[in-house]
Amino acid sequence: MSHREVLTALSGLLMGMLVAILSSTVVSTSLPRIVSDLNGSQTSYTWVITATLLATTVSTPLWGKFSDLTNRKVLLQVALVLFVLASVAAGFSQNTATLITFRVFQGLGAGGLTALVQVVMSDIISPRERGRYMGYLGAVMSVGTIGGPLLGGVLTDSIGWRWNFFVGVPVGVAALIVIQRTLHLPPKPKKAVVVDYWGAGLIAGGVSLLLVWVSLGGKQFEWASTTSWLMGVGAAVLLALAVVVEFRSKEPIIPLTLFKNRTFTFAVIASLSVGVAMFGTSVFLGQYMQLARGQSPTMAGILTLPMVLGLLISSMVAGALISKYGKWKPYMIVGSILLAAGLFLMSTIEYDTNFAIVSVFMAMMGLGIGMVMQNLVLVVQNSVDVSVVGAASSSVAFFRSLGGTIGVSVMGAVLGTKVSGYITDGLTDAGVDPSALGSGGSTSIPDLSTVPGPIRTIIESAYGQGVADVFLIAAPLALITIVFVCLLPNVELGTKTGIQRAAATTDGPAAGSAAATTSEDSEGGAAPVDANASSPAAKGAAATAGLAPAVSSAPATRSTPAPVSPIDEGGDVADLQHRHHSHTTTPTGTIDTIIATGAAEVAGHPVPADELAESPVFSSLVEEKDVAADR
Repeated sequence: MSHREVLTALSGLLMGMLVAILSSTVVSTSLPRIVSDLNGSQTSYTWVITATLLATTVSTPLWGKFSDLTNRKVLLQVALVLFVLASVAAGFSQNTATLITFRVFQGLGAGGLTALVQVVMSDIISPRERGRYMGYLGAVMSVGTIGGPLLGGVLTDSIGWRWNFFVGVPVGVAALIVIQRTLHLPPKPKKAVVVDYWGAGLIAGGVSLLLVWVSLGGKQFEWASTTSWLMGVGAAVLLALAVVVEFRSKEPIIPLTLFKNRTFTFAVIASLSVGVAMFGTSVFLGQYMQLARGQSPTMAGILTLPMVLGLLISSMVAGALISKYGKWKPYMIVGSILLAAGLFLMSTIEYDTNFAIVSVFMAMMGLGIGMVMQNLVLVVQNSVDVSVVGAASSSVAFFRSLGGTIGVSVMGAVLGTKVSGYITDGLTDAGVDPSALGSGGSTSIPDLSTVPGPIRTIIESAYGQGVADVFLIAAPLALITIVFVCLLPNVELGTKTGIQRAAATTDGPAAGSAAATTSEDSEGGAAPVDANASSPAAKGAAATAGLAPAVSSAPATRSTPAPVSPIDEGGDVADLQHRHHSHTTTPTGTIDTIIATGAAEVAGHPVPADELAESPVFSSLVEEKDVAADR
């Protein structure tokens, strides 16, 4: 696809991702009014947010796995339709039970969009070029995450809270039309689809119970209560059973063999702390602006723009530079350092800190998240086999959401405890009874507009200091991101799209090897070479690149050597070995790479095919292989 064709198709994907992100964030500043109008309780207030976040997190890996098995374009359209219908229904809700129900369906659709957009991008854009487009995706995600609360506040104050749900519908319909007209994916080979129902059920049940436990613990029940213990132990048992089932399943929802890939494992660990930073800052920055600085919901959203702009600029600039120069690791290391520094600096703020200084700190966090978040998915897609790219991509997003959800819940509990203590201490030092705040004492969130000036200052100071403490908790997690980003194998980005890789794989073993992109286990950074290159030297180099990933994989025995010469037709290097020795040996990966290198060097000279097998260079390398095989 040309750059223009990619941009046209990508516009539909980005619109779909935008409405998915907005569904989770747009109601955050409007919830008090929504729940009040629908005569809901504090429990309803919690579940309106938790239901969508829970459904999105749990369904993300399921959508990703299904995309490896069935038509991705159809799945993407199903997710969009589900989201649009659920949004309309939620907007017409007349009670909180109905609203929560349709918020669950919104979350299911959003989970599909979150997983599938990145997978489809890997189909139509090569890893080398994907950095630029990942920058666009990161910008959309940042605008949706940070700008959603601002949009929700404006809509609620102007035309009513129901438009929080209706606003995404036109965008979703437009995305559906654009995707139908511009996204053209080849059909998948027909094969029996095996669905891991047990694994899906256990993962969904275990993660749901875990998220409900951390979301409601300390609010709906005490952490040390029987309910808490039952939920915690139940989640652990379900997830342990899920691991057992996934190991034995033919088509696991989250293939545990992916964790043998160092790039995938390190990216998952790094994404956990990025999730905490991204979701946590969007939640607690809003509280800081409203309760520590006395701003309205709309102004609170506007004042977080430095972070939005930082994220927007860094994701697009870093993505463009990655595509231009092919280097991704320096930008991710710089981004992780900026994120950690921004979080540490935010831990020093107070209620009256100069806003220009706070803006610089927020911008640093935004710059860091923009450089790291989407590029973690990029390097994972570049390092895994094309057959599991859907499961791998969605797994990174899943663990990022899981880390963010758990982190926000824990940080929220800490914030409540800290603020309560600071308010009590401040009022006591001022000679005021904490019960002067009204019902609930210092544990309730007061309406600052009704509080006398001196007491208001104490409350604002408490929230300023409490939010700073929360950022101090998140900062060490950013250090973990730095460590694991540095440990990521610096593998060069491939130059083939997912469709090209899949086509090469289905053409046969030789074509699959020649077209395979660089594996993280190669670590040498050998660039993928076009399997259709016309020169013999290029063909030999392509064979070398294709054999490199086999180093850590199970050895494959060649029972039928290719009947063509690598000089004449670009055939398999194993054919030359067959000519030189009458017996067939089992390739060992590393030695195969050496032989392919030797063949490429020799193939660069005009040597007839019959003489190539007798080349001294090739003969000595084959002998080395025989010795290794005997060992």
